[in-house]
Amino acid sequence: MAEKRLSTVNLVAKLACEAVKEVVEGTTGSRIRYAPTIQRIPMVSLKPELGAFVEFTGDYSGLFCMNFSGAAALEIYRRAMQFMGLPEEELAREYTSDEVINFLGETVNQIIGAMRRKIEAQFGLTARNSQPRAIAINQTITLLLNTMIDRPQCRRLSFRTQENAPFYVELGLEQTEFIPLETPEETDVEDILSQFS
Repeated sequence: MAEKRLSTVNLVAKLACEAVKEVVEGTTGSRIRYAPTIQRIPMVSLKPELGAFVEFTGDYSGLFCMNFSGAAALEIYRRAMQFMGLPEEELAREYTSDEVINFLGETVNQIIGAMRRKIEAQFGLTARNSQPRAIAINQTITLLLNTMIDRPQCRRLSFRTQENAPFYVELGLEQTEFIPLETPEETDVEDILSQFS
């Protein structure tokens, strides 16, 4: 049975999923799970309780957003700090604290960097990103890029921390398709002639 070819936005979402798992597990020393389903959504939004977003542009352009429940934000921050050896009594206790917000902004920066490296390794395409912004919010904020106004391709990925707290990635990509160039096999004349001798 032939393997189903993923559309470009779904391929990028899959690479984003791998990047999130690698970075979060690597910085926290804990396990995270993700749903085996990519959701198609109409647009990218920051949602309560803590959101972080970053724009990327270059050979391809789009918007990357992570939404954390307060419990997920605090758990990821605290596990990462304890994994680095900080004592529990010195750690923030509220997801709205500057320490948690700044840490998750930097985590998103590492994730988008890992995703971009995966895309470059697989497709030879590069992009750069702005500095991620993380904010604690109490209502949904819709984000839109000029490149996405016409026909945005948006996806949502669902994750759970080790303690089962939810967090999400929302990804918006300009209307694009990555099509690998097929390189014709080099023809060796000597090989062809030897077949007839």
